[in-house]
Amino acid sequence: MVGVLSRPRRPRAGLALAGNPTVLLALFVPDEDVVYRNRVGADLVDNAHRFVSKLGAGRFLGYLQSQRSAMTGESGARTNRPELVAVHGYDTKFAMHALRLGVQGTELLSTGRITLPVPEPDLSYLRQVRRGEVALDEVITKIDQAQEQLAALRDASDLPAEPDRGWVDEWLHRSHVSYWGD
Repeated sequence: MVGVLSRPRRPRAGLALAGNPTVLLALFVPDEDVVYRNRVGADLVDNAHRFVSKLGAGRFLGYLQSQRSAMTGESGARTNRPELVAVHGYDTKFAMHALRLGVQGTELLSTGRITLPVPEPDLSYLRQVRRGEVALDEVITKIDQAQEQLAALRDASDLPAEPDRGWVDEWLHRSHVSYWGD
């Protein structure tokens, strides 16, 4: 059997420190939606702000642009949902995710937090896009506006330029020592 080499995986803390939207979301899940959280998890959530920085702008922008490209078929991106394109003229799932990234990235860069689920009226609009009830031209315009807003916030946000790596390293150390010591 031939082994397949893959790139080394970045630890999730490293992804969060880099502003990865998917990983950051876990830090903002409302208490009522959590099935189990121990004291280590509670400490992490209480200190979510230590992971948040302007670095998130680049990640949110990158993912938004990737979703937009996939939605429109640019840059060689292909959809796995040709039925959506056939019915609506675009991949509504990619469109919805691009807009969601714009909404959540803007909130993060403006407030240092992400509200879950996405608050109204954005949630209803995202659902309309997902169902294909919004014309492609309007969706592209909204995505482009979100992209411009994120780019502006990358420079104008009051967030720190870098996350608190020192605190995160100490937290990781404490958590590992506590886990393996118990």
